[in-house]
Amino acid sequence: MRVTDYHPSPGKIVCVGLNYRDHVAEGAGREAPEWPLLFAKFANAVIADGEPVVRPEGTHALDLEVELGVVIGRRARRVAVADAMDHVAGYVVVNDVSARDWQGNKAALRDGEKGDGQWLRAKGSDTFLPVGPVFVTADEIDPAAGLRLRSWRIPGPGRPGAGAAQPMQDGTTADMIFGIPQLIAFISRHITLEPGDVIATGTPSGVGVFRDPPVFLEPGDRVRCEIEGIGSVENPIVDWTDDPRPA
Repeated sequence: MRVTDYHPSPGKIVCVGLNYRDHVAEGAGREAPEWPLLFAKFANAVIADGEPVVRPEGTHALDLEVELGVVIGRRARRVAVADAMDHVAGYVVVNDVSARDWQGNKAALRDGEKGDGQWLRAKGSDTFLPVGPVFVTADEIDPAAGLRLRSWRIPGPGRPGAGAAQPMQDGTTADMIFGIPQLIAFISRHITLEPGDVIATGTPSGVGVFRDPPVFLEPGDRVRCEIEGIGSVENPIVDWTDDPRPA
């Protein structure tokens, strides 16, 4: 069964870094992790399809990451891998927006700059998790079989290629290093997952920071993330001075 007009209100958003083999490979000198690399976002980051992603004051290197979001349907605490899928309600498409300079990525740093030393601000700032409007139940699709994930940057007026979608990422969930059952088992060993919680399961290659030259999102651009069988989420980029939300 497919449910539209999805309005997420997760208590927890657990994100997974470096979980696609091709994404690990595109970052020179990186090695695949031995266990899932976890970080968190909070409810302040969640926005809906069509709402603006706000580029905060102080960052110049905003990037996109299309990801499969796993929505927990049943409380998961110390769950075995074999039982993990019993706790999945379904799936959504998410965009793990990232400030690459704050994250400390060398390709995004200007002379004299350095990263924060951790990812909380770089990954968890306001509006940094657009979530698609379509929720697909777990019996509808099988991520282990391979779902195509794609993303595009659509340059704004006055920029080269204005209005034309620029392909960025094009991968498949079959490239995951740690599958959904392994992720749920690993996370729930120490962090209890509750109904409505979301796991953002990582991103494939093609992100802007690893392109030559790097490609970053600018105010006036639009960004679109799509997953086969689920749908898409598309959002405009605005500058922090044009943030439409009340102070």
